[in-house]
Amino acid sequence: MMRSLITLFLLFVVSIVNAQPAQKLVRSGNTKYKDGHFKNAEIDYRKALTKSPNSQKAAFNLGNSLYKQQNFEEAAAQYLKIGQNENKEVPKANVYYNLGNSLLENKKYKESIDAYKMALRQNPKDEDTRYNLSYAMTKLQQQQKQEQNKKQQQKQEQQQQKQEQQPQPKPNMSKQDANRMLNAMNNNEKRTLDKTKNKQNVPTQNMPEKDW
Repeated sequence: MMRSLITLFLLFVVSIVNAQPAQKLVRSGNTKYKDGHFKNAEIDYRKALTKSPNSQKAAFNLGNSLYKQQNFEEAAAQYLKIGQNENKEVPKANVYYNLGNSLLENKKYKESIDAYKMALRQNPKDEDTRYNLSYAMTKLQQQQKQEQNKKQQQKQEQQQQKQEQQPQPKPNMSKQDANRMLNAMNNNEKRTLDKTKNKQNVPTQNMPEKDW
């Protein structure tokens, strides 16, 4: 829920003469905004700001038109600029409320919580702000839980990769199996020695001598 556009009031005769072109553009932008032509409204608000750079009404409505175009980052920057200005032309509660909404849409939950708290300082009885603050806090908790689960999963995957890269230990051999293997090796060695010894004991035939 966005705060409504700021309606222009002509308070001083002197300012009417000097700011009339900017006010006319803001009124034109407001008409286009209400008709749903948010991009055309944005153009009028920007033109108004070139003629009257300190117009918070034009700046605030520009932020609203950007928000409606889902340009949440630029809308937030616009609201933040107004909030830091000491000019009280626009209610600060509305500015921080819309700032919180823009940050919330951009999934910047911690920053949106801060903005809603600022809005409540200006208007503690605003139930819309209080509701959005509660919602943003819930979304922040969910975000933190998801990040924690993601980090834990990455840690488990890294540990698994390390285990796969390490050489696998050979299976443990029981003492009984080791003795059987040793006896088999000794028996094979003994049979080999016996065969060699038997070959050495075989008598050789007398070879005839060559006649000279």
